Amino acid sequence: MSHYKSGVLFTVVGALLWGISGTSGQFLLQQRGLTSGWLVAVRMLMAGLILLMLCYKKEKEAIFRVWKDKRDRRDLFLFAALGLSFCQYTYFATISHSNAGTATVLQFLAPVLIMIYLSVKNRKLPRPAELTAITFAVAGIFLLATHGRFDSLAISQEALIYGLLSAVSVVIYNLQPARLIKTYGTLLSLGWGMLIGGILLSLVYQPWRIIGTWDLAAFAALLVIIIFGTVISFSLYLEGVHRIGATIGSLLSSAEPLSATFLSVFWLGTSLHWTDLVGIVLILSTVFLLTLKTKPIKASEIIQTEPNI
Repeated sequence: MSHYKSGVLFTVVGALLWGISGTSGQFLLQQRGLTSGWLVAVRMLMAGLILLMLCYKKEKEAIFRVWKDKRDRRDLFLFAALGLSFCQYTYFATISHSNAGTATVLQFLAPVLIMIYLSVKNRKLPRPAELTAITFAVAGIFLLATHGRFDSLAISQEALIYGLLSAVSVVIYNLQPARLIKTYGTLLSLGWGMLIGGILLSLVYQPWRIIGTWDLAAFAALLVIIIFGTVISFSLYLEGVHRIGATIGSLLSSAEPLSATFLSVFWLGTSLHWTDLVGIVLILSTVFLLTLKTKPIKASEIIQTEPNI
């Protein structure tokens, strides 16, 4: 298999595993009685420890170098709290109030928000393709939230608010740790960020106090979220993006909401209105529009760390 084809395969499999992880989260939240905060705290703690162990195997004591610089420590705590913890909590809270497909699609508004942010920051008007992407994003949100009606919401107000906050959190997640990741690498920054974020959330949600109903299916779903939906998926996706580039990677990452929606419907019995499908297509099309520009915005190279990790 060629270098490029293997990159495509790694990227798609990584994105598919994130979709499976989101649906597994929906199963635990809606059918096994777990709460978003408890699930996120456990996921971040376990994933952080596993990632740091993998980094230690390769770098040994060098994994602690991030703690030597005051600015690095500050950025790491900001990444853990405002980036990872906020991103994870709002994402699973959206799933809790709706479904994995809707939550994942709403997160895909992040590229549009980043594009708007960079346009304002650089004082440059959006190009026609970018304006079209904004229009499609707004129309997609409207259809998902209202099913085309102006007098009512088709999803709960909580799901809409958490979903939009989730997209905002992805903007923070992608832009804030850029210097940290450039200095220490993605896996090490993510490992410490996950562990710190999990510790912070544990102060509130106390993962040692077991909640919900636990059986073989529940344990399997949690294992999928931590191992397949975090460590393996992230490793595959990053390697794939390294081989094929962030632009193609961002297009192939659309496999995540598609797999999450498919599993949510056929595994958990989530019902979809035809307007939901149109809204999903409109929002996902914004990724294509933003990667087809002649001069991609800087964010197109930043958006290679998947939010649902």
